[in-house]
Amino acid sequence: MTSQDNNPKYPGITSPIALLDPKPLDLELSKSLQAALEPHGVFESEAELGHRLEVLSKINCLVKAWIKDVSMEKNMPSNMAENVGGKIFTFGSYRLGVHTKGADIDTLCVAPRNVNRTDFFGSFYELLKEQPETKDLRAVEEAFVPVIKMSFDGIELDMLFARLAYPSIPEDQDLRDESILKNLDQKCVRSLNGCRVTDEILRLVPNVESFRMALRAVKLWAKKRGIYSNALGFLGGVSWAMLVARACQLYPKAAPATLVQKFFMVFSQWPWPQPVLLKQPDECNLQFPVWDPRVNPSDRFHLMPIITPAYPHQNSTFNVTVSTRYIMSEEFKEGLTVTGEIFEGKAAWERLFDPIPFFTKYKHYMVLVAKSDEEDHHLEWIGLVESKIRILVGNLERNPFIGLAHVTPDSYGPMDESEGTFVKKWFIGLDFKKVENMNVDLTYDIQSFSNTIYNQAGKIGMWKQDMKIEVKHVKRKQLDQYLPQSVLQRGRKKDNIGKSITPNSKRLSTDTAHPAMAHSKSDSELLKKKTYAAPAVAMDSGTNSEEVRTLVDGKQDTEKTCDTGAEQAEETQQKQVTEHVHANGPEPVVEMGKIGDSVIEVDVSESSNDSTSVIAKRPLSPDHNGCSLPKKIKEVDIEVKDSGDSEARDNNSVVKPASPMQIDRTPAPTPPIRAVDKMHMQRLPSNELPDMHSPSPVAVNPIKKSINMRLK
Repeated sequence: MTSQDNNPKYPGITSPIALLDPKPLDLELSKSLQAALEPHGVFESEAELGHRLEVLSKINCLVKAWIKDVSMEKNMPSNMAENVGGKIFTFGSYRLGVHTKGADIDTLCVAPRNVNRTDFFGSFYELLKEQPETKDLRAVEEAFVPVIKMSFDGIELDMLFARLAYPSIPEDQDLRDESILKNLDQKCVRSLNGCRVTDEILRLVPNVESFRMALRAVKLWAKKRGIYSNALGFLGGVSWAMLVARACQLYPKAAPATLVQKFFMVFSQWPWPQPVLLKQPDECNLQFPVWDPRVNPSDRFHLMPIITPAYPHQNSTFNVTVSTRYIMSEEFKEGLTVTGEIFEGKAAWERLFDPIPFFTKYKHYMVLVAKSDEEDHHLEWIGLVESKIRILVGNLERNPFIGLAHVTPDSYGPMDESEGTFVKKWFIGLDFKKVENMNVDLTYDIQSFSNTIYNQAGKIGMWKQDMKIEVKHVKRKQLDQYLPQSVLQRGRKKDNIGKSITPNSKRLSTDTAHPAMAHSKSDSELLKKKTYAAPAVAMDSGTNSEEVRTLVDGKQDTEKTCDTGAEQAEETQQKQVTEHVHANGPEPVVEMGKIGDSVIEVDVSESSNDSTSVIAKRPLSPDHNGCSLPKKIKEVDIEVKDSGDSEARDNNSVVKPASPMQIDRTPAPTPPIRAVDKMHMQRLPSNELPDMHSPSPVAVNPIKKSINMRLK
């Protein structure tokens, strides 16, 4: 036996932590894990799987016939058009083999060079419209990755398009070959990246079957805990797959149950923003942009980078914010606790899949409502609004009085007919920092979000007169006006009601002794041999300052490069906030141009004590080029104070100070305010859709009521 046989090569940028074979307990727990997953519909029957294959076969035939017709229309001889080819590829959860009942199929249409994207969104779209099996057909040509969405014979399909620089597409076309990227545009490369990343993940895991079972469990856990959504700032399917794949690389012989427990152990200690890598980045000279914080300044401010293994390497989690990263980190720790109890025989796998009690966790919520009058408009409208909710979460995070903004990925329809037919609601839980006698002004945060939505809808030609959004503040006891009791009570028995968490609250050290971590002493020893200190992170007095050392991918010089810009930005922001508050105190109330007659104050505390502090309002940005601002945001049962005679206001957009009779300019005593982690403020806007304000192309109404929350 050679030395190479004694030391087999395992995938990954580091050697495995453990190579132990599964124990009888691990195999038994893996069987019980599979049994616990079955009631949740994560496995399809043979008949359902056969139906999916039949649908894919029909779509593949349609694609081949369409490419042939387009080729002949472009004067290609019929004998050549017969052999030009074309093919449908799958990727995502279906390609990984972890799709659930009723899940959609991600597909990619690959065409030869004589067929372009205009043909795909033109003649092929019309061909699909003529098929009797097609329903809910809609094209999103302006998206970051252009896509056609539809339901075909009861199966949801997302279809991307890529044109290769080849005269024909053979049946055995290999998309992993980097040479196919030559002479392609960015949209084609992004469309191909889904298939290339999926195939690379399957190649880089040592045991595909164990990987699939562990990934099914992790995905179900993430959905139940409300942290499965790339658009809202959590992780999407490919990101969860890469994390599980990394755990498989570190424990290549582990059983699925052990992989789930090791998954939580590794990533509950991971020193973000250190990136997760499945392989060393490929060296390629095709000049496509790749994730590299040494070269791209914006990459240095990504909070939770998980890098795709196929060229061009990208960060699949660029939407993650400070709040969502903290929420996921806490869930990792909770998952480690639960799996530790499962291995000790104190709990069953069902406990890991308990839903999060989101609607009993916080005292205050923001309700985002998207409305339209027609079904076709509604599908487009809610898609745009959902893709931008992370902007509202980011705006709320930047408020110095808000410790946490927690959005749930679930959306809800109308309670009754009075709300309308085409209504969709999202909820954001708010946790405020402990300060007294202060007012929290959320008007600008919401106005900025509304501007972005309406501007984007007008820019891409989507906006219709019936499309509306509203943002409201409600207390926990008022949620029954928006949701049924069955939803409000979900997961309530398993957790403490009203228990709130903030990124600044004191918590246990991540290396506190735990049975699930203590049973594998060799893990900790190997971790120390392969590690270096985590990046320095600014902490307040309530945060544990002990460094957590764990297995890290990458090099130390990359770590230092990533961290320098963030530290400088944070120190500058903290200094500015502190100096401003101590020097000036709260800002006085100002009267806005085109703002309505009322100033709304929301009592954030449960009591109704009066406060003598001055309302600190941030002025709204004036409208652009004479265009009016988005529709007003209504409020709930709260005290309304008259802020002046509406007739005395002019219609200019210039911000004017209120008269001395309207406000008390004596600064109220202001306690020191901790600076919020501002790292995410430095991130550049997403390339998916423009996030910055631009002149509004549609005429919409301004907010007529400001939202102020009084902290007592």
